[in-house]
Amino acid sequence: MKKGNILVIDDEEKLRGLFARLISAEGFDVQEARDCKTAFKKLEQNDIDTVLCDVKLPDANGVELTAKIKAQFPLTEVILFTAYGNIPDGVKAIKQGAFDYITKGDDNDKIIPLLYRAVDKALLQKRVRDLEKRVTERFTFDSVIGKSKRILDAVDLAKKVAPNDTAVLITGETGTGKEVFAEAIHEASPRKNKALVALNCSSFSKDLLESELFGHKQGAFTGAGKDKKGLLEEANGGTLFLDEIGEMPLELQAKLLRVLETSEFIKLGDTKTTKINFRLIAATNKDLAVESEEKRFRADLYFRLNVFQIHLPPLRERVKDIEALTSFFVKRFSIKTNKKLLNISKAFLEKLEHYHWVGNIRELRNILERCVILSDSDTLTPDLLPPEIQQASGATKNGHLSAFSLASVEKLHIQKVYNYTKGNKAETARLLEIGIATLYRKLEEFNID
Repeated sequence: MKKGNILVIDDEEKLRGLFARLISAEGFDVQEARDCKTAFKKLEQNDIDTVLCDVKLPDANGVELTAKIKAQFPLTEVILFTAYGNIPDGVKAIKQGAFDYITKGDDNDKIIPLLYRAVDKALLQKRVRDLEKRVTERFTFDSVIGKSKRILDAVDLAKKVAPNDTAVLITGETGTGKEVFAEAIHEASPRKNKALVALNCSSFSKDLLESELFGHKQGAFTGAGKDKKGLLEEANGGTLFLDEIGEMPLELQAKLLRVLETSEFIKLGDTKTTKINFRLIAATNKDLAVESEEKRFRADLYFRLNVFQIHLPPLRERVKDIEALTSFFVKRFSIKTNKKLLNISKAFLEKLEHYHWVGNIRELRNILERCVILSDSDTLTPDLLPPEIQQASGATKNGHLSAFSLASVEKLHIQKVYNYTKGNKAETARLLEIGIATLYRKLEEFNID
Protein backbone atom coordinates (compact mmCIF):
# COMPACT_ATOMS: atom_id res chain seq x y z
CA MET A 1 0.00 0.00 0.00
CA LYS A 2 1.46 3.38 -1.03
CA LYS A 3 2.07 5.74 1.87
CA GLY A 4 2.61 9.10 0.21
CA ASN A 5 4.15 10.94 -2.73
CA ILE A 6 7.76 12.15 -2.47
CA LEU A 7 9.68 14.42 -4.84
CA VAL A 8 13.49 14.15 -4.70
CA ILE A 9 15.34 17.18 -6.13
CA ASP A 10 19.10 16.83 -6.67
CA ASP A 11 21.34 17.51 -9.65
CA GLU A 12 23.63 14.57 -8.75
CA GLU A 13 21.97 11.71 -10.64
CA LYS A 14 23.56 8.86 -8.66
CA LEU A 15 22.70 10.34 -5.28
CA ARG A 16 19.20 11.23 -6.45
CA GLY A 17 18.70 7.65 -7.71
CA LEU A 18 19.98 6.22 -4.41
CA PHE A 19 17.51 8.33 -2.41
CA ALA A 20 14.70 7.32 -4.77
CA ARG A 21 15.43 3.59 -4.33
CA LEU A 22 15.65 3.86 -0.54
CA ILE A 23 12.38 5.79 -0.31
CA SER A 24 10.57 3.52 -2.80
CA ALA A 25 11.58 0.51 -0.70
CA GLU A 26 9.57 2.03 2.15
CA GLY A 27 6.41 2.00 0.03
CA PHE A 28 6.35 5.66 -1.03
CA ASP A 29 5.69 6.86 -4.57
CA VAL A 30 8.77 8.75 -5.75
CA GLN A 31 9.23 11.43 -8.42
CA GLU A 32 12.67 12.80 -9.39
CA ALA A 33 13.86 16.21 -10.60
CA ARG A 34 17.37 17.52 -11.31
CA ASP A 35 16.56 21.24 -11.09
CA CYS A 36 14.01 23.81 -9.97
CA LYS A 37 12.24 24.08 -13.34
CA THR A 38 11.66 20.32 -13.58
CA ALA A 39 10.64 20.19 -9.93
CA PHE A 40 7.81 22.70 -10.40
CA LYS A 41 6.48 20.74 -13.37
CA LYS A 42 6.41 17.63 -11.18
CA LEU A 43 4.66 19.55 -8.38
CA GLU A 44 2.01 20.83 -10.78
CA GLN A 45 1.42 17.42 -12.34
CA ASN A 46 1.41 15.33 -9.15
CA ASP A 47 -0.08 15.63 -5.67
CA ILE A 48 3.26 15.74 -3.82
CA ASP A 49 3.19 15.34 -0.05
CA THR A 50 6.85 15.94 0.76
CA VAL A 51 9.84 17.37 -1.14
CA LEU A 52 13.38 16.18 -0.33
CA CYS A 53 15.62 18.86 -1.83
CA ASP A 54 19.34 19.63 -2.09
CA VAL A 55 20.26 23.18 -1.06
CA LYS A 56 22.51 23.72 -4.08
CA LEU A 57 20.79 23.34 -7.45
CA PRO A 58 21.86 24.46 -10.95
CA ASP A 59 19.10 27.07 -11.26
CA ALA A 60 18.12 27.89 -7.66
CA ASN A 61 19.03 27.84 -4.00
CA GLY A 62 17.07 25.26 -2.00
CA VAL A 63 16.31 27.70 0.81
CA GLU A 64 14.77 30.20 -1.61
CA LEU A 65 13.03 27.37 -3.46
CA THR A 66 11.38 26.35 -0.18
CA ALA A 67 9.65 29.72 0.08
CA LYS A 68 8.35 29.39 -3.50
CA ILE A 69 7.09 25.84 -2.94
CA LYS A 70 5.31 26.80 0.31
CA ALA A 71 3.74 29.82 -1.38
CA GLN A 72 2.29 27.78 -4.24
CA PHE A 73 1.79 24.45 -2.46
CA PRO A 74 1.31 25.35 1.23
CA LEU A 75 0.33 21.83 2.34
CA THR A 76 3.49 20.24 0.86
CA GLU A 77 6.32 19.73 3.35
CA VAL A 78 9.94 20.43 2.38
CA ILE A 79 13.06 18.76 3.81
CA LEU A 80 16.37 20.34 2.79
CA PHE A 81 19.68 18.51 2.78
CA THR A 82 23.18 19.84 2.10
CA ALA A 83 26.78 18.65 2.07
CA TYR A 84 27.89 21.78 3.93
CA GLY A 85 25.37 22.51 6.66
CA ASN A 86 25.55 25.78 8.55
CA ILE A 87 23.35 27.25 11.26
CA PRO A 88 22.29 30.50 9.45
CA ASP A 89 21.06 28.57 6.40
CA GLY A 90 19.21 26.11 8.64
CA VAL A 91 17.49 28.90 10.55
CA LYS A 92 16.54 30.68 7.33
CA ALA A 93 15.18 27.45 5.84
CA ILE A 94 12.92 26.82 8.83
CA LYS A 95 11.69 30.41 8.70
CA GLN A 96 10.84 29.92 5.02
CA GLY A 97 8.63 26.97 6.00
CA ALA A 98 10.97 23.97 5.68
CA PHE A 99 10.00 20.92 7.75
CA ASP A 100 13.67 20.25 8.57
CA TYR A 101 17.25 20.92 7.45
CA ILE A 102 19.77 18.06 7.51
CA THR A 103 23.35 17.32 6.44
CA LYS A 104 24.23 14.67 3.85
CA GLY A 105 26.14 11.69 5.17
CA ASP A 106 25.87 12.46 8.89
CA ASP A 107 22.07 12.39 8.89
CA ASN A 108 21.38 9.65 6.32
CA ASP A 109 19.90 7.40 9.01
CA LYS A 110 17.45 10.17 9.92
CA ILE A 111 15.99 10.65 6.44
CA ILE A 112 13.41 7.82 6.43
CA PRO A 113 11.96 8.53 9.91
CA LEU A 114 11.93 12.23 9.02
CA LEU A 115 10.06 11.52 5.78
CA TYR A 116 7.41 9.54 7.66
CA ARG A 117 6.80 12.47 10.01
CA ALA A 118 6.71 15.01 7.16
CA VAL A 119 4.30 12.91 5.08
CA ASP A 120 2.05 12.32 8.11
CA LYS A 121 1.88 16.08 8.68
CA ALA A 122 1.14 16.80 5.00
CA LEU A 123 -1.59 14.17 4.78
CA LEU A 124 -3.19 15.38 8.01
CA GLN A 125 -3.23 18.96 6.72
CA LYS A 126 -4.87 17.82 3.49
CA ARG A 127 -7.53 15.84 5.36
CA VAL A 128 -8.29 18.87 7.53
CA ARG A 129 -8.53 21.04 4.41
CA ASP A 130 -10.94 18.59 2.77
CA LEU A 131 -13.09 18.36 5.90
CA GLU A 132 -13.21 22.14 6.29
CA LYS A 133 -14.14 22.50 2.65
CA ARG A 134 -17.07 20.12 3.07
CA VAL A 135 -18.21 21.91 6.23
CA THR A 136 -18.23 25.30 4.50
CA GLU A 137 -19.56 23.97 1.20
CA ARG A 138 -23.11 24.93 0.42
CA PHE A 139 -25.37 22.45 -1.27
CA THR A 140 -26.12 23.28 -4.90
CA PHE A 141 -27.83 21.25 -7.60
CA ASP A 142 -24.39 19.77 -8.31
CA SER A 143 -24.62 18.22 -4.83
CA VAL A 144 -27.53 16.04 -5.99
CA ILE A 145 -25.99 12.70 -6.94
CA GLY A 146 -27.66 10.51 -9.54
CA LYS A 147 -28.58 10.26 -13.21
CA SER A 148 -31.88 8.33 -13.00
CA LYS A 149 -34.83 9.96 -14.77
CA ARG A 150 -36.87 10.47 -11.59
CA ILE A 151 -34.13 12.41 -9.80
CA LEU A 152 -33.17 14.40 -12.91
CA ASP A 153 -36.82 15.39 -13.38
CA ALA A 154 -36.92 16.57 -9.74
CA VAL A 155 -33.73 18.61 -10.22
CA ASP A 156 -35.16 20.16 -13.39
CA LEU A 157 -38.33 21.23 -11.54
CA ALA A 158 -36.28 22.65 -8.67
CA LYS A 159 -34.07 24.65 -11.04
CA LYS A 160 -37.13 26.16 -12.71
CA VAL A 161 -38.77 27.28 -9.47
CA ALA A 162 -35.57 28.42 -7.70
CA PRO A 163 -35.39 31.98 -9.20
CA ASN A 164 -38.98 32.71 -8.13
CA ASP A 165 -40.36 33.51 -4.68
CA THR A 166 -43.03 30.82 -4.99
CA ALA A 167 -43.58 28.56 -1.98
CA VAL A 168 -42.25 25.05 -2.60
CA LEU A 169 -43.50 21.79 -1.08
CA ILE A 170 -40.95 18.96 -1.24
CA THR A 171 -42.46 15.53 -0.65
CA GLY A 172 -40.88 12.13 -0.27
CA GLU A 173 -40.05 9.44 2.23
CA THR A 174 -37.69 10.06 5.13
CA GLY A 175 -34.06 10.14 4.03
CA THR A 176 -34.60 10.98 0.35
CA GLY A 177 -32.68 14.28 0.48
CA LYS A 178 -35.40 16.89 0.96
CA GLU A 179 -33.11 19.23 2.92
CA VAL A 180 -30.43 19.01 0.21
CA PHE A 181 -33.02 20.13 -2.35
CA ALA A 182 -34.22 22.95 -0.10
CA GLU A 183 -30.69 24.31 0.26
CA ALA A 184 -30.00 23.94 -3.47
CA ILE A 185 -33.17 25.91 -4.29
CA HIS A 186 -32.12 28.62 -1.83
CA GLU A 187 -28.60 28.78 -3.30
CA ALA A 188 -30.00 29.19 -6.82
CA SER A 189 -32.40 31.94 -5.75
CA PRO A 190 -31.96 35.74 -5.50
CA ARG A 191 -32.05 35.27 -1.70
CA LYS A 192 -28.87 33.19 -1.58
CA ASN A 193 -26.86 35.91 0.19
CA LYS A 194 -29.35 35.92 3.06
CA ALA A 195 -29.94 33.19 5.62
CA LEU A 196 -31.51 29.80 5.02
CA VAL A 197 -33.16 29.01 8.36
CA ALA A 198 -34.24 25.40 8.93
CA LEU A 199 -36.65 24.02 11.53
CA ASN A 200 -37.83 20.44 11.99
CA CYS A 201 -41.45 20.69 13.13
CA SER A 202 -41.38 17.18 14.65
CA SER A 203 -38.59 18.06 17.09
CA PHE A 204 -40.56 20.35 19.42
CA SER A 205 -43.72 20.40 21.50
CA LYS A 206 -46.43 22.84 20.42
CA ASP A 207 -45.39 25.60 22.86
CA LEU A 208 -41.68 25.28 22.12
CA LEU A 209 -42.32 25.17 18.37
CA GLU A 210 -44.37 28.37 18.59
CA SER A 211 -41.60 30.09 20.54
CA GLU A 212 -38.92 28.87 18.11
CA LEU A 213 -40.93 30.02 15.12
CA PHE A 214 -42.37 33.34 16.29
CA GLY A 215 -40.03 34.33 19.11
CA HIS A 216 -41.19 35.94 22.36
CA LYS A 217 -40.91 38.99 24.56
CA GLN A 218 -39.37 38.93 28.01
CA GLY A 219 -41.93 37.67 30.55
CA ALA A 220 -44.23 36.16 27.90
CA PHE A 221 -44.27 32.92 29.92
CA THR A 222 -42.48 31.32 32.83
CA GLY A 223 -38.79 31.07 31.99
CA ALA A 224 -38.85 33.79 29.30
CA GLY A 225 -36.11 35.86 30.94
CA LYS A 226 -35.30 37.94 27.88
CA ASP A 227 -36.54 38.78 24.39
CA LYS A 228 -35.97 36.05 21.84
CA LYS A 229 -35.94 36.49 18.07
CA GLY A 230 -37.88 33.71 16.31
CA LEU A 231 -36.81 31.85 13.20
CA LEU A 232 -39.33 33.76 11.09
CA GLU A 233 -37.46 36.93 11.94
CA GLU A 234 -34.08 35.23 11.43
CA ALA A 235 -35.22 34.27 7.92
CA ASN A 236 -36.18 37.84 6.99
CA GLY A 237 -34.85 38.51 3.49
CA GLY A 238 -33.92 34.85 3.10
CA THR A 239 -35.59 31.43 3.13
CA LEU A 240 -37.41 29.51 5.86
CA PHE A 241 -37.27 25.72 5.50
CA LEU A 242 -39.91 23.89 7.55
CA ASP A 243 -39.11 20.18 7.54
CA GLU A 244 -41.80 17.63 8.51
CA ILE A 245 -44.46 20.33 8.28
CA GLY A 246 -47.12 17.61 8.46
CA GLU A 247 -46.27 17.35 12.19
CA MET A 248 -47.12 21.00 12.91
CA PRO A 249 -50.09 21.38 15.33
CA LEU A 250 -53.29 22.75 13.76
CA GLU A 251 -53.26 25.93 15.89
CA LEU A 252 -49.78 26.83 14.62
CA GLN A 253 -50.81 26.00 11.07
CA ALA A 254 -53.43 28.74 11.29
CA LYS A 255 -50.84 31.24 12.52
CA LEU A 256 -48.38 30.24 9.80
CA LEU A 257 -51.07 30.67 7.15
CA ARG A 258 -51.75 34.20 8.40
CA VAL A 259 -48.03 35.02 8.17
CA LEU A 260 -47.92 33.75 4.58
CA GLU A 261 -50.94 35.86 3.66
CA THR A 262 -50.00 39.09 5.49
CA SER A 263 -46.18 38.97 5.75
CA GLU A 264 -46.43 39.95 9.42
CA PHE A 265 -46.79 38.29 12.82
CA ILE A 266 -46.97 39.04 16.53
CA LYS A 267 -44.39 37.60 18.91
CA LEU A 268 -45.55 35.83 22.03
CA GLY A 269 -46.15 38.48 24.70
CA ASP A 270 -45.90 41.36 22.23
CA THR A 271 -48.61 43.87 21.23
CA LYS A 272 -47.25 45.06 17.92
CA THR A 273 -46.73 43.32 14.62
CA THR A 274 -43.38 42.48 13.05
CA LYS A 275 -43.08 42.79 9.26
CA ILE A 276 -41.10 40.11 7.45
CA ASN A 277 -40.21 39.09 3.90
CA PHE A 278 -39.16 35.49 3.40
CA ARG A 279 -39.55 32.58 1.02
CA LEU A 280 -41.04 29.36 2.39
CA ILE A 281 -39.87 25.87 1.46
CA ALA A 282 -41.68 23.07 3.28
CA ALA A 283 -41.06 19.33 3.29
CA THR A 284 -43.04 16.32 4.44
CA ASN A 285 -43.04 12.53 4.26
CA LYS A 286 -46.83 12.54 4.63
CA ASP A 287 -49.52 12.79 1.96
CA LEU A 288 -50.90 16.20 2.90
CA ALA A 289 -53.89 15.75 0.58
CA VAL A 290 -54.98 12.79 2.68
CA GLU A 291 -54.05 14.57 5.90
CA SER A 292 -56.25 17.53 4.95
CA GLU A 293 -59.14 15.23 4.01
CA GLU A 294 -58.84 13.60 7.44
CA LYS A 295 -58.75 17.05 9.11
CA ARG A 296 -55.23 16.49 10.47
CA PHE A 297 -53.82 19.27 8.29
CA ARG A 298 -55.49 22.53 7.29
CA ALA A 299 -56.71 22.34 3.71
CA ASP A 300 -56.20 26.10 3.19
CA LEU A 301 -52.56 25.86 4.30
CA TYR A 302 -52.05 22.79 2.11
CA PHE A 303 -53.34 24.67 -0.95
CA ARG A 304 -51.12 27.63 -0.01
CA LEU A 305 -48.06 25.40 0.23
CA ASN A 306 -48.84 23.21 -2.75
CA VAL A 307 -48.35 25.92 -5.36
CA PHE A 308 -45.26 24.07 -6.57
CA GLN A 309 -44.64 20.49 -5.45
CA ILE A 310 -41.47 18.48 -6.03
CA HIS A 311 -41.56 14.77 -5.22
CA LEU A 312 -38.30 12.97 -4.43
CA PRO A 313 -38.33 9.27 -5.31
CA PRO A 314 -37.26 6.65 -2.76
CA LEU A 315 -33.88 5.02 -3.30
CA ARG A 316 -35.46 1.71 -4.37
CA GLU A 317 -36.90 3.54 -7.40
CA ARG A 318 -33.48 4.83 -8.47
CA VAL A 319 -31.34 1.71 -8.10
CA LYS A 320 -28.99 2.81 -10.89
CA ASP A 321 -27.87 5.74 -8.66
CA ILE A 322 -26.69 3.51 -5.79
CA GLU A 323 -23.23 3.04 -7.30
CA ALA A 324 -22.58 6.80 -7.58
CA LEU A 325 -23.97 7.45 -4.09
CA THR A 326 -21.83 4.64 -2.66
CA SER A 327 -18.65 6.00 -4.27
CA PHE A 328 -19.40 9.47 -2.88
CA PHE A 329 -20.00 8.30 0.70
CA VAL A 330 -17.08 5.84 0.72
CA LYS A 331 -14.72 8.63 -0.33
CA ARG A 332 -16.11 10.93 2.38
CA PHE A 333 -15.85 8.32 5.15
CA SER A 334 -12.40 7.16 4.05
CA ILE A 335 -11.15 10.71 4.64
CA LYS A 336 -13.12 11.07 7.87
CA THR A 337 -11.61 7.87 9.31
CA ASN A 338 -8.09 8.62 8.01
CA LYS A 339 -8.10 5.60 5.72
CA LYS A 340 -6.87 5.26 2.18
CA LEU A 341 -9.75 5.52 -0.34
CA LEU A 342 -11.33 2.08 -0.28
CA ASN A 343 -12.29 0.04 -3.33
CA ILE A 344 -15.86 -1.26 -3.68
CA SER A 345 -16.20 -4.88 -4.71
CA LYS A 346 -18.80 -5.86 -7.30
CA ALA A 347 -20.42 -8.29 -4.87
CA PHE A 348 -20.69 -5.53 -2.22
CA LEU A 349 -22.40 -3.19 -4.68
CA GLU A 350 -24.80 -5.90 -5.87
CA LYS A 351 -25.95 -6.48 -2.28
CA LEU A 352 -26.69 -2.77 -1.92
CA GLU A 353 -28.64 -2.77 -5.18
CA HIS A 354 -30.79 -5.73 -4.06
CA TYR A 355 -31.77 -4.19 -0.73
CA HIS A 356 -35.14 -2.47 -0.20
CA TRP A 357 -33.94 0.81 1.36
CA VAL A 358 -36.66 1.78 3.83
CA GLY A 359 -34.47 4.59 5.21
CA ASN A 360 -33.36 5.65 1.72
CA ILE A 361 -30.15 7.67 1.23
CA ARG A 362 -29.78 8.34 4.96
CA GLU A 363 -29.81 4.61 5.67
CA LEU A 364 -27.31 3.94 2.87
CA ARG A 365 -24.99 6.64 4.24
CA ASN A 366 -25.08 5.19 7.77
CA ILE A 367 -24.47 1.63 6.54
CA LEU A 368 -21.49 2.74 4.44
CA GLU A 369 -19.94 4.66 7.33
CA ARG A 370 -20.18 1.50 9.44
CA CYS A 371 -18.59 -0.61 6.67
CA VAL A 372 -15.68 1.82 6.21
CA ILE A 373 -14.99 1.76 9.97
CA LEU A 374 -15.11 -2.06 10.08
CA SER A 375 -12.95 -2.59 7.00
CA ASP A 376 -9.43 -3.92 7.64
CA SER A 377 -8.47 -4.18 3.96
CA ASP A 378 -8.47 -1.81 1.01
CA THR A 379 -11.72 -3.23 -0.41
CA LEU A 380 -15.31 -3.25 0.85
CA THR A 381 -16.77 -6.76 0.72
CA PRO A 382 -20.29 -8.14 1.47
CA ASP A 383 -19.26 -9.64 4.84
CA LEU A 384 -19.04 -6.07 6.22
CA LEU A 385 -22.75 -5.51 5.62
CA PRO A 386 -25.48 -6.16 8.21
CA PRO A 387 -27.20 -9.59 7.86
CA GLU A 388 -30.45 -8.12 6.53
CA ILE A 389 -28.58 -6.58 3.57
CA GLN A 390 -26.45 -9.66 2.94
CA GLN A 391 -29.65 -11.71 2.65
CA ALA A 392 -31.64 -9.11 0.70
CA SER A 393 -33.34 -9.96 -2.58
CA GLY A 394 -35.48 -6.90 -3.33
CA ALA A 395 -35.18 -4.52 -6.27
CA THR A 396 -32.44 -5.37 -8.73
CA LYS A 397 -30.48 -3.37 -11.28
CA ASN A 398 -32.99 -3.98 -14.05
CA GLY A 399 -35.88 -2.90 -11.81
CA HIS A 400 -37.49 -6.34 -11.32
CA LEU A 401 -38.96 -7.21 -7.93
CA SER A 402 -38.49 -10.37 -5.91
CA ALA A 403 -41.71 -12.31 -5.39
CA PHE A 404 -41.06 -12.10 -1.65
CA SER A 405 -40.38 -8.38 -1.32
CA LEU A 406 -42.85 -5.96 0.29
CA ALA A 407 -42.83 -3.88 -2.88
CA SER A 408 -43.97 -6.91 -4.89
CA VAL A 409 -46.86 -7.56 -2.49
CA GLU A 410 -47.85 -3.88 -2.64
CA LYS A 411 -47.78 -3.90 -6.44
CA LEU A 412 -49.94 -7.02 -6.61
CA HIS A 413 -52.55 -5.56 -4.24
CA ILE A 414 -52.76 -2.23 -6.11
CA GLN A 415 -53.07 -4.10 -9.40
CA LYS A 416 -55.99 -6.21 -8.05
CA VAL A 417 -57.89 -3.16 -6.76
CA TYR A 418 -57.19 -1.23 -9.96
CA ASN A 419 -58.54 -4.13 -12.04
CA TYR A 420 -61.60 -4.39 -9.76
CA THR A 421 -62.48 -0.71 -10.37
CA LYS A 422 -61.87 -1.17 -14.12
CA GLY A 423 -59.18 1.52 -14.05
CA ASN A 424 -61.16 4.11 -12.08
CA LYS A 425 -58.35 5.93 -10.29
CA ALA A 426 -60.52 7.92 -7.88
CA GLU A 427 -62.35 4.76 -6.76
CA THR A 428 -59.07 2.83 -6.53
CA ALA A 429 -57.56 5.51 -4.28
CA ARG A 430 -60.70 5.49 -2.10
CA LEU A 431 -60.65 1.72 -1.64
CA LEU A 432 -56.91 1.70 -0.94
CA GLU A 433 -57.40 4.61 1.49
CA ILE A 434 -54.60 6.64 -0.07
CA GLY A 435 -54.49 10.04 -1.78
CA ILE A 436 -54.99 10.29 -5.52
CA ALA A 437 -51.49 11.80 -5.88
CA THR A 438 -50.02 8.79 -4.05
CA LEU A 439 -51.94 6.43 -6.33
CA TYR A 440 -50.62 8.11 -9.49
CA ARG A 441 -47.11 7.82 -8.05
CA LYS A 442 -47.56 4.12 -7.26
CA LEU A 443 -49.00 3.39 -10.70
CA GLU A 444 -45.95 4.98 -12.27
CA GLU A 445 -43.56 3.28 -9.84
CA PHE A 446 -44.91 -0.19 -10.58
CA ASN A 447 -45.63 0.42 -14.29
CA ILE A 448 -49.33 -0.35 -13.86
CA ASP A 449 -51.43 0.74 -16.86
